[in-house]
Amino acid sequence: MSHARWAATLGAVLIGGLALALLPREGGAPPPATGEPDPTTPAGDPSNAEYWRYCAIDGFLADCCGGTQTSCPPGTEMSAVTWLGTCTNPADGKDYVISYNDCCGKASCGNCFVKRNEGERPAYVTHRNNDVGWCMGTGTTAYNSTVAVVVGVAGP
Repeated sequence: MSHARWAATLGAVLIGGLALALLPREGGAPPPATGEPDPTTPAGDPSNAEYWRYCAIDGFLADCCGGTQTSCPPGTEMSAVTWLGTCTNPADGKDYVISYNDCCGKASCGNCFVKRNEGERPAYVTHRNNDVGWCMGTGTTAYNSTVAVVVGVAGP
């Protein structure tokens, strides 16, 4: 194995391990939303592609596929590997770290496709690129949809 290939593999394993550490270990529930904005001011319609927390999403919205913006549709499983984005909530002007987890186990839902690439990085920075198949570590690699879970407030 070449040095570059070995380094790329090691990097992918390390990033995957870090992502796994951020996720819960039971029940497929999303990580706690420590920075979740006030739910009475959602700053838009979660089924709309322009919804603030979808600033770096690429896929079908779980909200339009039988799930919600934070939970996968029935019969699917949330991927343990994720990509992250930082989106500004216009209701409070704060930046939030968003975890985009794919919902896996069923064929693509086909509803509400959104491709917003704000802050996307080249594929060699895997954890910052949304064009990677993220159904890793699940029972199947079949992709269905994607959730957008608020992880916390960005910055100090």
